[in-house]
Amino acid sequence: MLTKTKKAAKPAYRAMATYAFDPRLDLNLFRVLDAIYRHGGISGAAHALHLTQPAISHSLGRLREVFDDPLFTRQGNRMIPTERARNIIGDIHASLEGLFASVTPREFVPETLDMELRIALRDALESTALPVLVQHLQACAPKVRISCRPITRENFEREFASGNLDLAIDRRIAAGPQVSRLHLADDAVAVVVGADRYPASKQSLTAAEYMSANHIVVTHLEGRDPTDSMLADTGLSRRVGLRCLHYFSACRIVATTDMMLTMPRAYAQELAQVLPIRVINLPVVVAPIQVFMYWPASHDNDLAHSWLRAQVLTLAKKHRWLPLA
Repeated sequence: MLTKTKKAAKPAYRAMATYAFDPRLDLNLFRVLDAIYRHGGISGAAHALHLTQPAISHSLGRLREVFDDPLFTRQGNRMIPTERARNIIGDIHASLEGLFASVTPREFVPETLDMELRIALRDALESTALPVLVQHLQACAPKVRISCRPITRENFEREFASGNLDLAIDRRIAAGPQVSRLHLADDAVAVVVGADRYPASKQSLTAAEYMSANHIVVTHLEGRDPTDSMLADTGLSRRVGLRCLHYFSACRIVATTDMMLTMPRAYAQELAQVLPIRVINLPVVVAPIQVFMYWPASHDNDLAHSWLRAQVLTLAKKHRWLPLA
């Protein structure tokens, strides 16, 4: 009876062990998966983990067996994650950060913070916010390096997931649960006109003057200017004679023509100090644009990242540098 009991128990024990823990998995495999996702390929992951490319390829093969999914497919020089990889990468990245944080001292000293802050800013916000942010960080965290990234709004979530972006400041955008956000402020807009075409005593325009003018619109890859969308909601439309990509060039054109430009007030006031333009109140009702700070949800509890977000929030409220394209 004892012999029969032992023989019956062993298979049951093995089945339970296989269900509870797959012996093919180890922490290094998850690090490889995360590195391939972050760096977009085998070579980038190998460089980041200080391993050979064959070692990374071997680990990817083991991961594919465990998950019964290719996880990545090759397109040119990049490895594109499958739907399964995209679904699990957030949990894997958060778990790895938690494991490494558990053996890292919790004391945080900004002066010793040595990292690159990759941030997505529009040209208007870069002009007003970046000088303040750089000056502040040089004083309290001099080893932090800032890299501004030209990333379109629809790509924020993908760039966060791949580890190529740390922060973004932009208007309200649709984002999944793996992206956290914080409302910073509401962005007011104003009208810019040529200084020699409107006397200094003229502080405002009539709605009729505004709607009948020839307008410049600054657009990016997303296309339509939000002011046109808001006007359309009230049944109004304006004549657009020029569409361009940057506010500075648009203001230079306004300075030498009868055209008008509707743009973020803070940036307009800054450009008015170096260009012959005037800033006038917008004569039609346009709701302010809500401005948010976005970051990967996996960084919610990261000490360094939390500190940097707090600095951005403090500076935004103190200096009111929130113009937005």
